[in-house]
Amino acid sequence: MIMVRKKKNTIPLQIIDLHEDGFHPLIQIAVFGKLFILVLDTGASKTAFDETMLMQANESLAVTMSDHLSTGLGTTTMASSTALISDMHVGKLLIGEFEVAVLDLSTINTAYRQLGHPEVLGVLGGDILMKYKAVIDYGKAVLVLFSETEI
Repeated sequence: MIMVRKKKNTIPLQIIDLHEDGFHPLIQIAVFGKLFILVLDTGASKTAFDETMLMQANESLAVTMSDHLSTGLGTTTMASSTALISDMHVGKLLIGEFEVAVLDLSTINTAYRQLGHPEVLGVLGGDILMKYKAVIDYGKAVLVLFSETEI
């Protein structure tokens, strides 16, 4: 009989003030052995990374053009690509191979720089948040992800 145990992974959030436009929770991740920052975005259906930053981090990564347009992120539609990521760590949790949208997020990073905030690789979206049954605690400034392991 296979038993499954849920493991609780607690990751600190940095909540940044966008002045009169609200707040964004940021999370540090590791991809390709390098540290990056993502915006935790419950409104994003899919995790998305900035094309320029992603290619600088791994020039040999295969990026495939997508046949559908992405919506949101301050535009009505934009062309997008996808890439398979297999080594993303959120805290101590290794996210298994998953597909990310690859977009031009330079306007977001320009706005962040103007506000004195760090550049971000992209957004952590609902695909990961749902899969790992995310709990966001703004009061404690943490993200909790649950993973299952066989014992």
